[in-house]
Amino acid sequence: MSRPYRLQGKNFFYHITSRGDDRKKIYVSDHDYKKFLEYLQKAKEKYKFHLFAYVLMPNHYHLFIKTTQPNLSKAIHYIKTSYTTYYNIKRRRCGHLFQGRFKSTLVDNDCYFMELTRYIHLNPVRAKMTNDPENYKWSSYKGYLDKEGDRFIDICQIKKYLDMPLEQYREFVLEGIKEPEDLTKKIYAGFLLGSANFIEDRLKDLKEHIENKDVSYKKRLTTHIKADEIIKVVAGRYGKNKEQLINMRSKPMKGKKISIYLIKRLTGLTNREIGRLFNMQFSAVSKAASSIEGLLREDRLLRREIEEITSNFEG
Repeated sequence: MSRPYRLQGKNFFYHITSRGDDRKKIYVSDHDYKKFLEYLQKAKEKYKFHLFAYVLMPNHYHLFIKTTQPNLSKAIHYIKTSYTTYYNIKRRRCGHLFQGRFKSTLVDNDCYFMELTRYIHLNPVRAKMTNDPENYKWSSYKGYLDKEGDRFIDICQIKKYLDMPLEQYREFVLEGIKEPEDLTKKIYAGFLLGSANFIEDRLKDLKEHIENKDVSYKKRLTTHIKADEIIKVVAGRYGKNKEQLINMRSKPMKGKKISIYLIKRLTGLTNREIGRLFNMQFSAVSKAASSIEGLLREDRLLRREIEEITSNFEG
């Protein structure tokens, strides 16, 4: 089954959420929460998005952001892979930390800016972790209330879209406890939250993006990681240069197979295109990648190796 298309653009407002694999905890200590926020801040600086609200729950997180460039997937990929690498090394584990792809909802800020910030800040209350969201440590709520603010959110940007003085925000949020509203029930087609006109416009955008061959989904996925970079990194890992790795013919050819597997996973090149890089038949490319996939199910050391290699391509 193909992955659903993710509409990306400049000046889009997104509600982002991602859960731990099998709904397990993704934060165990205070240091984990702080580390995630560090990566979030680095992503803001690197990918130039604005952050309006966040909450970090034990097994998931919510972010409300506005992009300035069509780079949402790159930004969230950077956060998830950076944090996963940190978490796995710290706890001597390997494998996935998050459950599949992150979920993104395009938001009509004219209709739902205030409601979405409130929905995010009331997560700890809905989870029965506190009766007052101000008591929850790992959210941006206090940044709306305190003069000192919160260094992770963009308070100047928030004031542009929040249809009330910040002094009234506490009352607005507490009203949401008395009369809770489930915004997830208002999401259209699984990724749109807004007015009828907003939904219609975004669906037109989606159609144009899909139909435009010059910005096909595969090409949009592959602009930031090049096959040549992967080959060089893997070759260096196994004490070879690029040409030596490409021309390997003696089994088990571990480095070569890992290169092929990662190129398929990270760049979206076809088997024939990868075959041209390695002077191989496309069927041999498929077999090499499949052999690594099979080993990954059982071999923890191999999973760790590949995680360390892919950390070179974060973001």
